[in-house]
Amino acid sequence: MDLDRLVVTIAADPPPRLDKALSRDVPESAALSRTRLAKLIAEGAVSRGDEVLSDPKTKVAEGEVIEITIPVLHDTLVAPEAIPLDITYEDEDVIVVNKPAGMVVHPAPGSPNGTLVNALLAHCGDTLSGIGGEKRPGIVHRIDKDTSGLLVVAKSDRAHHGLAAQFEAHSAERAYQAICYGVPDAADPRLRGIRGTSFEQGGVLKITTQLARHRHDRQKQAVFFNTGRHAVTRARVEETFGTPPTLALLECRLETGRTHQIRVHLAHVGHGLVGDPVYGGTRKLSPRAVNEAAIAAVNAFPRQALHAALLGFEHPVTGEMLRFTAPLPADMSRLLDTLRGSPS
Repeated sequence: MDLDRLVVTIAADPPPRLDKALSRDVPESAALSRTRLAKLIAEGAVSRGDEVLSDPKTKVAEGEVIEITIPVLHDTLVAPEAIPLDITYEDEDVIVVNKPAGMVVHPAPGSPNGTLVNALLAHCGDTLSGIGGEKRPGIVHRIDKDTSGLLVVAKSDRAHHGLAAQFEAHSAERAYQAICYGVPDAADPRLRGIRGTSFEQGGVLKITTQLARHRHDRQKQAVFFNTGRHAVTRARVEETFGTPPTLALLECRLETGRTHQIRVHLAHVGHGLVGDPVYGGTRKLSPRAVNEAAIAAVNAFPRQALHAALLGFEHPVTGEMLRFTAPLPADMSRLLDTLRGSPS
């Protein structure tokens, strides 16, 4: 294995622990996050003279010289693919991409290529400074294959650590646009009777449950109240369609980010997404409420009508607050245009 050696001199007034002192004193140019440093310590790659320091709690003193042996980055086994990307923002540490519907984020047994990661490997090339010892993009959150919209990806280990911490703390801002069956209404007694639902100021629907794998279908998520992971979704009606209102455009904001969260939560309260083959189902729309063109467009919509429209986060290296928006993709825009042409 090829190795690089980094020599670090402990500066004045060091923290009492080795891992914290190194996290402070390792130069930024080394792009070693605290998580990566902890792994190197555990692997016996950190030494003081002839002494291997494998305990992160080891005490260090000002002026001591610490040597870190770093394996040279190796290429990931995932192959780069020259797939066009819609890039919203990019610098040496992060890249924000507007993912099209139909693209899987990360290779998996059923989708070994054609993914966002394959495309990023080709696009970023040697600008990737490594995630956990590999030249690969750092995925800190995902959106479903057939959901479109914004994703931020780390290009360096230091950025990966900072972004992951924000998504774990639920401090990143995320808003989605969704087209659903029915109209969530605070005056609807049916909605108020569903466990986990409440309404906030401005008629915002709040859904609070736990989510876990479906007991019988392991490809699906399901709502629970005694097991699973805490999940909170807020939904606000932006526009309604039909007379009486039969469909709605929602803005959905995530307090947490669980697998299929918006799709499962809206289905739980009886407002499944148009086109969702797993949770939404198909509904029979009344021709008295919307015209035939609208009915045909809804029935033919080929995916869940869900778009990650807004993404905000603190830059993991500079600390700058960043906020990006992505317009609706063409298929959702066409569907809305057709719905707006129906009587309302």
